[in-house]
Amino acid sequence: MFPLVQILHKEGFLITGSDNNESDTLELERKMGIEIKMGHSPENLAGAELVVYTAAIMSDNPELCAAKEKDIPMAERSVMLGLITRRYSNAVCVCGTHGKTTTTSMITQILLDAGLDPSAVIGGKLASIGGNGRAGKSDTLVCEACEFVDTFLKLAPDVAVILNIDADHLDYFKTMENLIASFRKFAQMTTKALIFNGEDANTLKAVEGLSKPRITFGWNESNDYYPQNIRYRSGVQTDFDLYYRGEKLCSVCLHVPGRHNILNAVAACAAALFSGASPENLVRGLGNFRGAGRRFEVLYHENGITVADDYAHHPAELTATLKAAKEMDFKRVWAVFQPFTYSRTAMLLDDFAKALSIADKVVMSEIMGSREKNTYNIYTKDLAAKIDGSVWFDTFEEIAAYVVANAEPGDLIITLGCGDIYKAAKLMIKKYRERS
Repeated sequence: MFPLVQILHKEGFLITGSDNNESDTLELERKMGIEIKMGHSPENLAGAELVVYTAAIMSDNPELCAAKEKDIPMAERSVMLGLITRRYSNAVCVCGTHGKTTTTSMITQILLDAGLDPSAVIGGKLASIGGNGRAGKSDTLVCEACEFVDTFLKLAPDVAVILNIDADHLDYFKTMENLIASFRKFAQMTTKALIFNGEDANTLKAVEGLSKPRITFGWNESNDYYPQNIRYRSGVQTDFDLYYRGEKLCSVCLHVPGRHNILNAVAACAAALFSGASPENLVRGLGNFRGAGRRFEVLYHENGITVADDYAHHPAELTATLKAAKEMDFKRVWAVFQPFTYSRTAMLLDDFAKALSIADKVVMSEIMGSREKNTYNIYTKDLAAKIDGSVWFDTFEEIAAYVVANAEPGDLIITLGCGDIYKAAKLMIKKYRERS
C-alpha cells in the first residue's frame, strides 16, 4: 500500500489510513502529514470518497462493511495499482515467484542514476528513494506485479518481466497448470515487450507460442542477455560481464550476495536497456545498488555478531538466501524463521524443512496466519519435528533472548519471513547494544 500512498500523496490526493499494528511504514506516513488511526473502525471512514484496501483484509472487516453500507466506492489495492499503471506509456511490470522486489529495485536504481526519473512501486524499501515508491516526471513506471489471487491481471503492462514460476499460492491456484495459465494471461497483456527467463521450464510453458516481441535472459548464450566471467570477491561483492547476443556490453559489480542475484541483475539490465538506459548506466546503477529493504539487509555488525533480515518466505527463497549466507565467511548461520500462512506451511512442509536445514541453527516463531484461519491444523511444532535441533517460541522476546544467549562471535543471525519477524531482529540488536 505504501508506494501507492507515496505516489498519490505527491500528486495532491488527501489520504488517511488505518492499521492494526504499528510499523516503520506508519511512522513514515505520519511524517508525510498523513493521519493514521490504530485499529479498524467505521468511524475512520469519515469524509472518505474512496476506500482502498489490501487483499489481506477479511471480507467482514468493519471498515469494508461500513463502506458497503454507506455506498462509498471501494478498490482493492491491485485495482488502484492497475489504474496507476494506465497513466504511464512505459509501465515495466516485474512478476515471478522469486526476486520481484530486488529486480524492481535494481531497475529503478539504474533508471534513477541514468537521469530517466521513473516512478516506482516496490515491495521493499530502496534507500535511494527513501521508501517503497516515488512519483517521477517521466512516462516510465517500474512496479512489482504479484500473482497472488491473480492481482497482476489488474495491471496494464507495457513491458512484462517474468523472472520465474514456482509452486506458491496453491491454496488459490490449486494446480501448477492453473498458476502457469495465469502467468500466460499476464504475458499476453503486454503491449511492447516480453522479457523472460529463457531457462525456466514453467516460464517457457507460459510464453509458448505468444507472438509478442520477446527478449530472453539466462545463464548461457542461448539467451539474448547472459553473464560471463563471474568472479566472487570478498564480502558480498560479485563481478560479471554482461553479454548481449555474443557481444560484451559492460562489466558489472554487484554488492548483494547470492548467485540468484546475478540473474536478477541480468533481468534488470534487459528491462533498463529497453527503457532507455545505456550500458554505462547499468554499471553505475548496479554499482550503487546495495539491496532493497528486507533483502539480506544487514542491520547490525558489532563485536563479531552480524544480524541481517530477509523477506524470504518460500522454500526456494529460503534455499537461495541460506546458501548465499553459508558461502560467506561466517562461523555459523542462524535462521530465525516466521512461517507465513497455514496453507503454504502445510502444503510445502517438507520443502521448508529441507531449506531451513541448510542453516546451522534454526529458531522459529509460531505461524503468522495473516488472511487465513488454521483449517489445516498445522503448527510450527510440526515443522520443527522435521529439523534436527530446531527450537520455536511463542513470542519475539523469547526468540531474541534465546538467540542472544547462544550466538557466538563470528555468527550470522538472519531473520526470515514476510510477516513482522524483523521485530525479533530489532529486539536482538537492542539486547546486544544494552550489553555493550
